[in-house]
Amino acid sequence: MKIALVRQRYNPYGGAERFVERAMGALAAEEVELTLLARSWPAGAAAGATAGAWRLLRCDPFYVGRVWRDWGFARAVCAALKAEDFDLVQSHERIGCCDVYRAGDGVHRQWLINRKRALGLLGRSALALNPYHWYTLAAEKRMFLSPALRAVICNSNMVKDELRRHFGLAEDKLHVIYSGVDLDAFHPRLRQTWRQRKREELGIAADTMVFLFVGSGFRRKGLAQLLRALGSVRDARLVVVGADKELPRLRREAARAGLAARVHFAGGQEDVKPWYGMADCFVLPTLYDPFPNAALEAMACALPLITSLQCGAAELIESGVQGYVCRDPLDVVELARCLNLAAAAGQAERMGTAARERVKTFDLADMAQRLTRLYAHLLHPESR
Repeated sequence: MKIALVRQRYNPYGGAERFVERAMGALAAEEVELTLLARSWPAGAAAGATAGAWRLLRCDPFYVGRVWRDWGFARAVCAALKAEDFDLVQSHERIGCCDVYRAGDGVHRQWLINRKRALGLLGRSALALNPYHWYTLAAEKRMFLSPALRAVICNSNMVKDELRRHFGLAEDKLHVIYSGVDLDAFHPRLRQTWRQRKREELGIAADTMVFLFVGSGFRRKGLAQLLRALGSVRDARLVVVGADKELPRLRREAARAGLAARVHFAGGQEDVKPWYGMADCFVLPTLYDPFPNAALEAMACALPLITSLQCGAAELIESGVQGYVCRDPLDVVELARCLNLAAAAGQAERMGTAARERVKTFDLADMAQRLTRLYAHLLHPESR
């Protein structure tokens, strides 16, 4: 089976890129012949796949600005695909010439709706006038309504429901396939290796409650609200792992709030496992997140998850069992209440054990098998 995967660029901190890496390795084990169409991609960025198991087809036209970047890449990919012979083309970008689209970035229309809730009049006006959002909305609509699109892979039921609501896509075109996680690499034993070492580096006592935030896109993932909520949690620390242009501003806000000694900004980290090992609870009060890989990784490491209803990972959480789900990510009082509940003696450890148990079926082999079954059905629908 010859499959083409499309992802524009590689970001070592990006969740979508980590999915593509893992999918490439897992699909290679299923004897799928893979070609990746991208502007560039590191040769080693395909976990589990040998160098000969996939090839890179570069599509890197000149551009200036985000609109030209995305438009030019989409045109280059569609042109390159005409010269190739693939059984299926699975895109992780909004392009009109794919058979399968994985909606790992969610629904842009829904993200804008959620984003407007957090903005004032001036911010909403700027959002409405931004040409990049106009382009993305148009590209999204063209793709989802294209007769060439045969299937959409949703990484959560939340995304599936949004696609039905906004675009009226048929049920048989929408397939929920959760991301996989390496359950051996992301494991509770990381605590034994890293907890004491990382805490000593940061000057954090062994018995101090440590909340962990991992991700880029601080505004979308609700870091500002988390910083405000932390002020209502006595003695707890917050470790922020991620690179973002908002970092200097949020660092200043933490200092003004008297939290400078309690918030540790670690920057972007290619290996996040040590940070999972040193923490007690993972927090992601996101305004919109289809299903972050970091949530799966943290739960696999036996960290309870505190997130919002606007996060696909909330589907895995029963409040008080594997973590807590906040109804409104903009409600700082509710978020602080969830943080305090998780910080109560013994709560984080108990919920972390349940979190690990909840994701035990989300392994990479299962994800690959679900993907290949979908591909086989699309190629041979009569055999279903």
